[in-house]
Amino acid sequence: MASTQQCLASLARLSLSTPTRAALPTIPKFLVPSVAASQVRYATNNPNKGGAKKAPQKKKQYKFFKSWDLTGQQQFSLCDAMRYLRAVEVGQPPLSVKYEVHVKLRTKKNGPVVRDRVRLPTPVKTDTRIAVICPEGSALQEEAKNLGAVMAGEETVFEAIRSGNFSFNKLLCHTESEGALRKANVGKLLGPKGLMPSGKTKTITNNLEATFRDMIGMDEYRERNGVVRMAVGQLGFTPKQLGENIRVFMAKIKSDIGKLDDTTPKMVEEVVLSTTHGPGMSLNAEFAPTDDKIKPEDLESVM
Repeated sequence: MASTQQCLASLARLSLSTPTRAALPTIPKFLVPSVAASQVRYATNNPNKGGAKKAPQKKKQYKFFKSWDLTGQQQFSLCDAMRYLRAVEVGQPPLSVKYEVHVKLRTKKNGPVVRDRVRLPTPVKTDTRIAVICPEGSALQEEAKNLGAVMAGEETVFEAIRSGNFSFNKLLCHTESEGALRKANVGKLLGPKGLMPSGKTKTITNNLEATFRDMIGMDEYRERNGVVRMAVGQLGFTPKQLGENIRVFMAKIKSDIGKLDDTTPKMVEEVVLSTTHGPGMSLNAEFAPTDDKIKPEDLESVM
């Protein structure tokens, strides 16, 4: 017969030993669905995560700048557009407000741009100040000053550019100083202001007198994003003066388009007239006002 101590020891061993769990019944493989066996779960509901990524869709590229259908759009004659724009500019100084023409072109995005100068019958800008880059102490420097240049020379002009003293709004360079212009490294200062001389803009020349004559009273224009913009008049211009300026400007643009290669077609799509603070008015190539009570002479007086 076991003693009391032996009974207690056997009870202690039983309490310290880990209990054995009952073995779960094994399920035969033929009873388990194949889908459940190969199912893979993800943290998100995206079934493509962790697998092959889809190639990003390429944004559609357009060869031509965006254009609009003008059918049904309200358009205005020149006198009507001037009448409404002058009403918007009431109270503004006549000399500080400019009429501006925006010529929308039907053109390719990667094609050549229209860029040139034109002399308007009635000049808009009368504050042309020209500086000339030419050899210091030469006869060319004296000639430039006699022609009316506000500044002439090489180091004199370069030092003014580096110090930010732009007392001129046009810059010419004589062919003898073309090398000095390249060595001066002032392109980063002149480029953003549109003053860098180049052969394309005919501002690098060997004939100062002829270039001066061409630049004074001439306005530059350049196509940007399929639109050519240029100031064509002041608020005090008469309808006849403004109409003649627009006619000459449009004839020059069409002439420039005709000189381009046939592989890069361009055509005038719309002409819009605006003012400094006014909206854009689409023109319909007519001159006379539609209101019989309004005459072009009524738009000639200063407001």
